[in-house]
Amino acid sequence: MVKTRFAPSPTGYLHIGGARTALFSWAFARKLGGKFILRIEDTDLERSTQQSVQAILDGMEWLGLNYDEGPYYQMQRLHRYQEVAEQLLKQGLAYHCYASKEELDALREQQRQAGLKPRYDGRWRDSKQTPPAGVTPVVRFKTPREGYAAFNDLVKGKIAVANHELDDLVIMRSDGTPTYNFGVVLDDLDMGVTHVIRGDDHVNNTPRQINILKALGATIPQYAHVPMILGADGERLSKRHGAVSVTHYRDLGYLPEALVNYLARLGWSHGDEEIFSQEQLVEWFDLATINRAPAKFNPEKLAWLNQHYLKIADDVRLVELATPFLQARQYDLPPEEKLLQIVHLLKERVSTVEELANVSTYFFKAIEPIAALKEQYFSPEIRPVLENLTDRLAQIAWQRAAIHQEIKQIVVDHKLKFPHLAMPLRVMVTGGTQTPAIDAVLELIGQEETLRRLRSQLDTFPQ
Repeated sequence: MVKTRFAPSPTGYLHIGGARTALFSWAFARKLGGKFILRIEDTDLERSTQQSVQAILDGMEWLGLNYDEGPYYQMQRLHRYQEVAEQLLKQGLAYHCYASKEELDALREQQRQAGLKPRYDGRWRDSKQTPPAGVTPVVRFKTPREGYAAFNDLVKGKIAVANHELDDLVIMRSDGTPTYNFGVVLDDLDMGVTHVIRGDDHVNNTPRQINILKALGATIPQYAHVPMILGADGERLSKRHGAVSVTHYRDLGYLPEALVNYLARLGWSHGDEEIFSQEQLVEWFDLATINRAPAKFNPEKLAWLNQHYLKIADDVRLVELATPFLQARQYDLPPEEKLLQIVHLLKERVSTVEELANVSTYFFKAIEPIAALKEQYFSPEIRPVLENLTDRLAQIAWQRAAIHQEIKQIVVDHKLKFPHLAMPLRVMVTGGTQTPAIDAVLELIGQEETLRRLRSQLDTFPQ
């Protein structure tokens, strides 16, 4: 059975790159009827936090990336790493190294000055020296000095590295915790991982991990290294490009299906399809169609996709998502039925739920137009027309069709073009010029409040 895994380090939030890796691993397992594992690599004791663990779990849940096993935690498996390290020591496949940090720093500096690649020189590999007193050693793996570590990357193709180019890596720190390259090998082995899908910043680690797996007599999993994500300027993705945590996008009012759709298209494609569901992603996903070149993160494209999903989203769901944003602005909210109507009217005009809350302000409170808008639209000539409209609106049953008919009749009676009336009307009632159909807006604001705003603004018109 196919088994994939996502193994983040809880030293920060679940970011865009990590979420895409998780998505590809999840989709591959789901496509082939396999299992998807979540593993938390928490052996970096200085930087790992429970807050980051929770952020990863929250991000996975929000994106809908359900896992079949886990979350496993490396710190709960310390005995296993120590047991296997001891086994390698007994077999002569690993050794204790007592070199101090100062010694290793001096060695690296000498190598740099000599124009050599900085690497451990194996000074304790076959040493007969007496270990220095009071020093707790690390454990290093005895990397083979002959042959190659080779594998067929499912994205990049064949890769081979000569073993003599690799030094003896530390597999256990002096504090008894495993290093990344050792912990990940044993985790993948013990959990039966068949396919390792991860970022291509790990390509250089793979030959080292293959050598350890061979020493343990293990079956080598298949590897697929996914190219990194760049900013639109071609630089490595960072916060300034929008590479913030997944939950940050949730908090800005993006929908998870939009972010999943966008992440899937970052370096993978199915023909020319731009918009697709998670079900379609699973049906179509293939590692062979992952692009070998780095993908570029485009916030505008993500916003466009989110706008699409907002348009087709259920209004009840959007009210639920928008309510915290509206409450944060301390609006007095109307009954849910009216909120549903407001959301339905506005959702095609916005890119996020937060934006929906921002543009809906005039439904909950009067907004004073800026001076420039008043100067542009509040003319002495249009004032009597608007006074006439206000009087007529006070006499009707407050329904959109009736409001529309009165506005239309005023335009005819005064021989105006529709915008000549509609624009100052919008400014008076909403404080701006960009709204949905004005008759629909007035209906939702309500008759009493609409008339109050019109009369208040008429008093500010020039005579």
